[in-house]
Amino acid sequence: MKTTACLLVSLCCCSLSAAGEETESQTSQDSCYPDLCKLLKDFGVMEEKLRTTVEKLGVMETQLKVSENQLEELKNHERAKVIFSAALGGNGHTGPFDHDTTLIYKEVITNIGSAYNPSTGVFAAPVAGVYYFSFFYHAGGDHAHYISLFRNGQRMASSSDHQCSSDGADNGGNAVTLQLEVGDQVFLRLMANAHVWDSVNVTTFSGFLLSYV
Repeated sequence: MKTTACLLVSLCCCSLSAAGEETESQTSQDSCYPDLCKLLKDFGVMEEKLRTTVEKLGVMETQLKVSENQLEELKNHERAKVIFSAALGGNGHTGPFDHDTTLIYKEVITNIGSAYNPSTGVFAAPVAGVYYFSFFYHAGGDHAHYISLFRNGQRMASSSDHQCSSDGADNGGNAVTLQLEVGDQVFLRLMANAHVWDSVNVTTFSGFLLSYV
């Protein structure tokens, strides 16, 4: 289109040159040609501006799509926040038992994302990522204390203390960072012949999502 406009401008200018050699009546008859040339020149300028505007709109459309994708990703991450903290609850001893027993932390303090189940004591990862877990216990000294944190069936961290009749009370705990896949389970077990005690949430289990993978 731009080439056509240039050709028209050239033809117009040639016509004007030829018109100068014609009679006065012919010159008068063709006096509108300069306006036509100007119109064609303006049209060429407008065409170039339109092309530039279309290119800019294409860039803006691409940037908008990128921003929309980033916003959707942020929304998904916001929906997948995972933070929990729970206490053993009660006011007395749990254990000792003659077998390893999964501890059920019934007193839920925080459970954003509902990934921790207070009925089973099991945390199930809702999204793949790196998680931080911690646990603390209080217990009397007249029994051994031995708690372990498991990922699925694998022991990942433990805290323990031996039995001591002269020690009135003990406290312990541990923490670990784990990379989990969706559905991986994390829980705590009170090992055989050990016990813990809880009152005002002194025996707790907590965790939260650190980052996505």
